[in-house]
Amino acid sequence: MKLAHRATLLVTAAAASLAPAASAVTAAASVSAASTPPAQASACRVTATVGVGGAPLGIAANRITNTVYVTNETSDTVSVISGQTNTVTATIGVGIVPFAVAVNRKTDTIYVTNSTSGTVSVIDGQTNTVTATVPIGTHATDVAINPRTSTVYVTNSGDGTVTVINGRTNTVTATITAGASSVAADPKTSTIYTTNGPFGTVSVIDGQTNTVTATVPVGAGPDGVTVNLNTTTVYTANNIDNTVSVLACGRQ
Repeated sequence: MKLAHRATLLVTAAAASLAPAASAVTAAASVSAASTPPAQASACRVTATVGVGGAPLGIAANRITNTVYVTNETSDTVSVISGQTNTVTATIGVGIVPFAVAVNRKTDTIYVTNSTSGTVSVIDGQTNTVTATVPIGTHATDVAINPRTSTVYVTNSGDGTVTVINGRTNTVTATITAGASSVAADPKTSTIYTTNGPFGTVSVIDGQTNTVTATVPVGAGPDGVTVNLNTTTVYTANNIDNTVSVLACGRQ
């Protein structure tokens, strides 16, 4: 009996000594489970696939009208897509090899560069019709708009120029020897930035005088360019050395 009683006491004591450890493990497991965030669902998913014209290339959206515009390089057309129904509501004939497209949301006007034609098609967003065709330089590659001044800027890679168009009159007001790749506009400062791919530079253009005020060396083969309007910071994508150059513009 003594041996049996002692064995019972030892088992009881062992169980008692293990209880706090077990509780600690359970508590730790609970904390770990609580602190581990649940798997997040994907923020993006494909909700529709919209058929457009041949070799779609450029795309831009008017967030006010919830309308999307797509250039179709081999069809020489622009597809107009309703953002509400994800259906093509119009197909507009433009110039030969439409390339880039930009939207002036304030005037509901769309600008399309026709690379082979050497023109810009001006489209009325309310009627989906071409209201003007503006001659520009050769092999237009990109287009940007300053909505405050209703001015349109087009880079022409064929002759290394920027065509400046008055959006109110649809006439060319200046031709600037500058970037030949891409273009971005800062409406706040009325400054335009163009990338010069072959030369590894960015041209800084004063939108009031239409003159180049600076040429800034960046990475090799700069192509795309964008501006953070909140910080006046310019970014260029350099496709030869696989870098992005960050330019602090308007600040020391």
